[in-house]
Amino acid sequence: MPTASPLIRLVLVEDHAMVAEAIELALARAPGIAVAARAGTIAAALTETARAQPDVVVLDRRLPDGDGIAAIGRLAAAAPGARVLVLTGEATASVAARVVQSGGAGLLVKSSRLGELESAVREVAAGGVVFPPGLLPGVLDRLTGRAGHPGARLTARERETLLLLAEGVSTGEISERLGVTRNTARNHVQHVLAKLGARSKLEAVAVARREGLLD
Repeated sequence: MPTASPLIRLVLVEDHAMVAEAIELALARAPGIAVAARAGTIAAALTETARAQPDVVVLDRRLPDGDGIAAIGRLAAAAPGARVLVLTGEATASVAARVVQSGGAGLLVKSSRLGELESAVREVAAGGVVFPPGLLPGVLDRLTGRAGHPGARLTARERETLLLLAEGVSTGEISERLGVTRNTARNHVQHVLAKLGARSKLEAVAVARREGLLD
């Protein structure tokens, strides 16, 4: 008699209830896949992943308490056998490279069909990787250093400044929030613009979002 394929146990991390329910229902109908737990935040995901010890974690990139990609390492530590598949609204080579560097096994855009998600779950559970084919050349360029990543050139304080720019705060507010003089804050802003190749604060935020620097 043929041997049944082992059950793939999965933790689903998605903060939008309707999306999470649709994904859970679709995967529940897939033979050999079981959603062991659901979470809507990174904190809850760490707890559920440690408890359930799944084979796969399907992880939303943007969550209420932070960047899903930045949590991949902690999720892997919570369940050493788990592989992480990231869901994102917009996939770029920079975002995909971050997933790889963080130890993720794949990246899938949310506009994908549910059947594609099922296939991706099976692929990463089997030890494979899943990335949109069109992104692979750019990912390889970034991982091998052939393409510079703008975010790599930002200092920690400049990253803080960028996050504040994304909130739409003024230079004066940046000065207050960072505890520096207005001139120093203005210099941080100018350095961010120069390193991202932007001519305005708005353009800097747009570039940062495109490159996956903002959560």
